[in-house]
Amino acid sequence: MRTAIALADSDGLAAVSLRKVGSSLDAGAMRLYGYLSSKEELLDLMVDAVYGEIVSVGPLNGDWRGILQAIAHRIRQACHAHPWFIDLLSARPHLGPNALAMLETSLAALNAAPGFDEIDVSMRAMGTVRAYVVGAVQSESSDLKSGITKADWQTAWWPYLERVIATGRFPMLAKVVRDASHPSSDVVFETGLETVLDGLATRLLR
Repeated sequence: MRTAIALADSDGLAAVSLRKVGSSLDAGAMRLYGYLSSKEELLDLMVDAVYGEIVSVGPLNGDWRGILQAIAHRIRQACHAHPWFIDLLSARPHLGPNALAMLETSLAALNAAPGFDEIDVSMRAMGTVRAYVVGAVQSESSDLKSGITKADWQTAWWPYLERVIATGRFPMLAKVVRDASHPSSDVVFETGLETVLDGLATRLLR
């Protein structure tokens, strides 16, 4: 499993196959078929191994906001450590032992928080936060995978954007370039997460 994850971390999911994993282990693909039925099964095992890394960080403590913040940050950190993980995070249900352990731990922590005694409330809150994290990290992942920095992107596209803004047809775009703060991805993620949690807090008060 570590070999498959190392291949994906280095070269992406396209580099992962039973043949390549077998070659890295000095074993043929047919030998691996004695343990795995398909590449999809291998991917499921890789995903569950990453969930294992998330769970190993430790218990979830604190109030409901702190718990959901910790879940969000741990998922994001796992995606940064393994950029391919985001592509599989929402692909299909994850029912491996580590994925189930993370779900159980998360629900148990929330269940102990005031206002979360109903399981539906916990499930909706976790689903909302998870959807935000997946969307936010997918937005970040193109840079993580391509290796293109924000500065590289600006250098490549600024001459074109400068010409577009000069036409006067896009005053709001000009305002974005001139006045927006353009915070780091960490700040963008944290601000968005706080906005989601504020929305959940408002709903809890109803």
